Amino acid sequence: MALLTAHQSMVLAIDLQEKLLPAMNEHEALLQRVQRFMQGAKLCSVPIVATEHWPEKIGPTHPMLQGLADTTIAKQHFDATREAAVLEAFPVKRPQVLLIGAEAHICVLQTGLSLAKSGLKPILVADAVGSRLESSRQAALERWRHHGLETVTIEMALFEWLETPANPSFKQILPLIK
Repeated sequence: MALLTAHQSMVLAIDLQEKLLPAMNEHEALLQRVQRFMQGAKLCSVPIVATEHWPEKIGPTHPMLQGLADTTIAKQHFDATREAAVLEAFPVKRPQVLLIGAEAHICVLQTGLSLAKSGLKPILVADAVGSRLESSRQAALERWRHHGLETVTIEMALFEWLETPANPSFKQILPLIK
């Protein structure tokens, strides 16, 4: 299936922590985009699983994003799939895993490659991932494509989930993308 569907999708929000985000390139804009995307996912009834990399050292999820994920799981590996609790938190029958977070070229990329190997369909939300250097984010996007994985934007995902302006959530999502 080429289009995303809300009933087959989930979001994996990787390491959007208050001590890590300020190190990201254009972190304030990234944080705002991620917040709007997560709010849109909730309006479309798309479940969100979040990770926190070593929260005892890096801190919790950024306060602007707290409460948006259905589940938040601490991890120690860069590749989130190496933590059994992360995969166990995935909702059943939601093979489209949209990845957002930081850093694009480390935790997000490693997790996405492993999800593809496990038979799920990882989809990178290009405008909702960040790295310290823009060149590192671009390298992650190139490597993602090299492995034949799909990339979307926030607007692409939200409009595919909505399917029609007749969707009851359309009017609530519209201000999130403007």
